[in-house]
Amino acid sequence: MRAIVGLWRWRYNPLRRGTDLVEAWLALAALLLIVVGVPVVGVCTASLSRDALLASVQQQHEDRHAITGTVLRKVGSSPIDPDPETSSARDAHSRVLARWKAPDHTDHYGVVLSDLKSPDPGDHFRLWTDEHGRVVGRPLDGATATTHAVLAGFGVAAASVGLIEGGRRLILWRIVRGRHARLDRAWEKAGPDWGRTGTGS
Repeated sequence: MRAIVGLWRWRYNPLRRGTDLVEAWLALAALLLIVVGVPVVGVCTASLSRDALLASVQQQHEDRHAITGTVLRKVGSSPIDPDPETSSARDAHSRVLARWKAPDHTDHYGVVLSDLKSPDPGDHFRLWTDEHGRVVGRPLDGATATTHAVLAGFGVAAASVGLIEGGRRLILWRIVRGRHARLDRAWEKAGPDWGRTGTGS
């Protein structure tokens, strides 16, 4: 809004300073960058992030396998999971001692998290492992990847707006400091004679 208000400085006025015109051009450049440049940067970032994340999704789906685990016994309450991608999904899960067969047909045993609310020995549940039967997290899905990409685009766009506005304000601050310095120098010349009869022009 201040950028639009600043456009009056283009009108001819004998009191208009050169810095007023610079300020007006600066406001217009910032406005154009925010209206045109920022959306382009946001869309490009979201697009590139989405491509990278979808490639990661595809790789994870190739490397991770959904297999069936069998509960041997319940172990106890689930510990706090530090992984932000899986912690919300695992909060309600149960820790169990389980047996599963890896994609390479080897038998594995271990304490894992199951999606069973009250697991009993012999119950079956889905488990994600790598080729060798090591337990891994569920692979990222396309919808989550797209959401992360959109959020990245919005984040970069917001940061770009802040950078542009911060740059504009920094330049404006330098202009105002220059104005004050010139005013101080002018006052030093005129100040001692201010109000004396017959002084000045």
